[in-house]
Amino acid sequence: MKSLARNLGLLLLIVLCTVLVASFGSGSFTVHMIVHMGVVAVAAPLIGYGMRGTPLDAAPGVARVTPMLASFIELVAVWFWHLPALRALADASLALSLLEQASFLAAGALLWRACFRPAEGRLAGVAGLLFTSMHMTLLGVLLALAPRALYGEGDVSCFGISLSAAADQQAGGVIMLAVGAFAYLLGGIVLLAGLLRDGEALPTEKPRC
Repeated sequence: MKSLARNLGLLLLIVLCTVLVASFGSGSFTVHMIVHMGVVAVAAPLIGYGMRGTPLDAAPGVARVTPMLASFIELVAVWFWHLPALRALADASLALSLLEQASFLAAGALLWRACFRPAEGRLAGVAGLLFTSMHMTLLGVLLALAPRALYGEGDVSCFGISLSAAADQQAGGVIMLAVGAFAYLLGGIVLLAGLLRDGEALPTEKPRC
């Protein structure tokens, strides 16, 4: 099962890289966001789950990362690459765009693996995924509701469809909001359901004397 998840994640990465390369130069933020969310919210959890029990999973730098720390690392990576100046540089360089997506993959796989690690406790994993859902949702809302285009100007081509930069950014923000909120919230719910199913002890209030 772990091998299947890892292989599916790697196959999806190949597809997403193909989309990125084929659409590079279109200037579409929506295409960027489809690739981005495919990497962090679909490929990363598959690869993170597939890492269980591998030598990489036991590496000191990976093993010591807690779910909340991993969530903060992903927050920094995601918000950093969506600064308008960095976004413009990535849109102008295919190598930089690939580096950007590689950083998203590394941060995402680290997060999901930390949350899947039993030694950390499933409540810690739930907290890490819910916090990630919150900051992904916040950024998606800010992008969707921004009063002006933050990335580029004029019209862009989104899979052959001409959109204004503002409309393209709004569509990308909605994708981030919907996919990010759903994927991380679902992951948190799955971990919580497993915790309750297995009868893992939950913190309870001590009885008063």
